[in-house]
Amino acid sequence: MTTPTAAQGAGHARYTFRLRVSSGVLAQLEDEWARCRWVWNECVAMARKVHKHNEATGENATCGPAQLDKMLTDARQSMTWLREGASVPQQQIIRDFAKSRAKALKDIKAKLPMRQRAGMPRIKRKRGAAPSLNYTTRGFRIRDGRLHLAGGIVLTVVWSRELPKPPSSVRVYRDSLGHWYAGFVVATVTEPLPETGAVIGIDWGVKETATTTSDAHDLPHAQHGKTAAQKLAHYQRMMARRRTPKNRPDTKGYKKARQAAAKVSKKITRQRTDTGRKWAKSVVRDFDVLAVEDFRPKFLAKSTMARKAADAAIGATKTALVEMARKHGRAVHLVNPAHTTMDCAHCGARAKHRIPLSERTYTCTACGTVSPRDKNSARVMLVRAGLNPASADLVSPARR
Repeated sequence: MTTPTAAQGAGHARYTFRLRVSSGVLAQLEDEWARCRWVWNECVAMARKVHKHNEATGENATCGPAQLDKMLTDARQSMTWLREGASVPQQQIIRDFAKSRAKALKDIKAKLPMRQRAGMPRIKRKRGAAPSLNYTTRGFRIRDGRLHLAGGIVLTVVWSRELPKPPSSVRVYRDSLGHWYAGFVVATVTEPLPETGAVIGIDWGVKETATTTSDAHDLPHAQHGKTAAQKLAHYQRMMARRRTPKNRPDTKGYKKARQAAAKVSKKITRQRTDTGRKWAKSVVRDFDVLAVEDFRPKFLAKSTMARKAADAAIGATKTALVEMARKHGRAVHLVNPAHTTMDCAHCGARAKHRIPLSERTYTCTACGTVSPRDKNSARVMLVRAGLNPASADLVSPARR
């Protein structure tokens, strides 16, 4: 399995492949993760200690990567067990910790509400944290089709496709089902498609995941979560019945129920991803310029449409569309969604009052144009992006 997923920065993408892990290699990976988890927990302890010290004394002591690297150096000199593991993943987990803590401190400084803040890094417990090992270029090699990690770990990769360029880093991790994967970060390579001279406007919604100016490219709500809801609820109730008291080991029955629930959830996620990527590919293949609503679906989480909105996976579908467009060299305009349901795409007039969601037809009081609400919003995307909704010609040049 391979999925070029979320971009890892400007001009980079992550290609994920399944790993075949033997019992001997599994033991090596778990030992490596135990060392990295210990390093992470020591970083958490040091950060908390520095915070308490600053509160007590009023000082402004720091706990950045430099101090944590020194701590790791001292620990590796004094502990044979830690020294037996490779230094690269241990250094990288310090970088991961520093990024996580910096994000949390930035949110606190910005005075964001608690529900919007990134939480401070916590202790990773043995039974709760999934293994994740990150290696930079000096920590891995690809030889004879196998992945060689620092520390003598050799992994068999299921190469479902070739990497477009040599990878700059790799993350080896285990998912909730116990499957192991390797995610390679690779510089993106543009694969241009034939130009069509066509443009499209895209509006996100709940009734239909995406409504476009082309009827053939509308994306209906697939309802993958609703289809599997009964089965998932069955396994979740089974988990609740078999749950053990806190600080007691999980029973075999509870682990079995948890595995079954995780399998259903994973299938739903994969179905949503597959649907979104296939739709994105069809849109990018048929249109040169895309005017996409820059929609932030977070606010729907507290509305009555929360479950249906989550099942629509608008955020994941939008991400897949933008990544696919960049991969194939298409121009993307992210349009501010403010008042897009109130503006008339024909004359530009704005309604005096907000239109309720129950009203699915838009009627312009200025020019009398009547059209489906979401179709009108999709045409507004084209107007705001400087494109002509009546044809495929550009009113103003779009940046590629």
